[in-house]
Parts: sequence; C-alpha cells; structure tokens
Amino acid sequence: MHPYGVRDVEKLLRLSRSTIRSLIVTGFVSPTRGPRNAWRFSFQDLIALRTARALAAAHVPSKRITQSIKELRRHLPESMPLSGLAISAVGDRVVVKDGARRWQAESGQYLLAFESDEDGAMSVIEPVQPGEDSDAGQHFAQGVALEHDNSRAALHAYERAIAADPSLLDAYVNLGRLLHEGRRFSQAERVYRKAITNCGHDPLLLYNLGVLLDDLGRKAQAIEAYEAALVGDPSFADCHYNLALLYEDTQRPKDAIRTMAQYRRLLRNG
Repeated sequence: MHPYGVRDVEKLLRLSRSTIRSLIVTGFVSPTRGPRNAWRFSFQDLIALRTARALAAAHVPSKRITQSIKELRRHLPESMPLSGLAISAVGDRVVVKDGARRWQAESGQYLLAFESDEDGAMSVIEPVQPGEDSDAGQHFAQGVALEHDNSRAALHAYERAIAADPSLLDAYVNLGRLLHEGRRFSQAERVYRKAITNCGHDPLLLYNLGVLLDDLGRKAQAIEAYEAALVGDPSFADCHYNLALLYEDTQRPKDAIRTMAQYRRLLRNG
C-alpha cells in the first residue's frame, strides 16, 4: 500500500489543509508520520476523511461518526476506487453500500435490500438532538463539513464551538481563516489574537496570522508571526517560503537566500 501525502489528499478529496488537520484533531483519522514529521495517509484514511465530512454535514453526532469510522476501517479493503463505497445513514445507523451489499458500519452486520429504498439510495434522516448544543466537538465537526457549501453557517458553528470550549484551537484557526477569506480582516485578527492568548503559540495559528498581516501590508509584524511559527515547526515549508519573500521585500537578502534554501530542502525531502 502506498501512503498518500497531504497534497495528495487535498487533490483527491478537495479538502483544504486546515480541514484535513481538523478531521485529524477530532479523531476521525489517525495518519502516521513520515520524513520530516509529515503526515502519511493510507487508502483507509482517505475513506475515513471523506466519510467524516459527509456525515458531519448531515448532522450525525460526532461520537457516532467516530465509532462508525473506527469499525468501518476494519472492513475496508487495502485498495479500491473512492467511488466504490456509498456511505450515509438510515435512522440512527451509519450504513455502507458496497456494490450489491449493504452493511451497518458500527457492527459490520449485513442488511437486507428492503432496509433502504428501492433503488438503493439512502439518506440521512437523523436531526441534531436537543441538548447537543453545548457539545463543542459537534459544532466543530459541523463547521468543517459546512465550509465549502455554506461558509456563513460554518462561521456560526465555529463560534458556537469556541463558546462551548474556549481552548478549542482548531475552531479558532478555521474561524479566523474563513473571516480572512471573507475579507473581514479585523475580525480575523481578533480571533487569532484571542486564540494565542487562550491556546498558546501554535505554528499553524501563527502562520495564518502572518498571512493575514502580510495581506494587510504589516510586513514587520508578519515576519514576527512567521518566525514564531517556525520556532514551533521548523519543517513548515510554506512558512519558509512566505518568510523568504518578506525578507526580500524588506531588504534582507541574506536572510531571504537562507530561508528560501531551507524551503527548497524541505521540498526535496518531503
């Protein structure tokens, strides 16, 4: 089995890097680490990532998604087309359709054809239950799932996740990024600064803050953010690249050459 890198996952599943990281943090997938501490994903990981996002979008509770995916991985073959499985939910069960077979993900139990509709199409009918509003993980998973289709709803979901758990770093990261993409720069910066106060100096958080400050023309502050990110993660290639460009823009050619060289070494070894 050939492992996939983050770039492969981005291309195959059309997921952003931050979304992939979010699904790892919430426990939906556990990739191994390769050279330079880079994530390496198996075929089963790809299925799990795709499934988690689809089920979260359908408001299946995060605990059930995690349990179902854990069991699903036990039944997955080493390789098959990503389109070879149809995964959704019927009532309170996560159901997998594999060709003519249908089975329940949590138990592995096969289901009769009449347990779904006549043409085999299955749809989620489970609503979010009362009392789950305070579940930060549930709100976070919904935010991840909604990003591509409804960014406004995703923003609200991340805000609710942070309100429920002010230490939930990845909710800040995703919320700040969405605000930045929506050109709500001041709000994005406030989110990042609050996250630093509540969660510490996470490399991705600092990198995103650096990108924001760079876009705002605040180059000295952007350099500080990128440099701080690299203290936490010296293998962060994109951060080296952005920092090298800023060094060049601010008349620091030696630093620019050194940093760009490090960026190229990371690409060769990644």
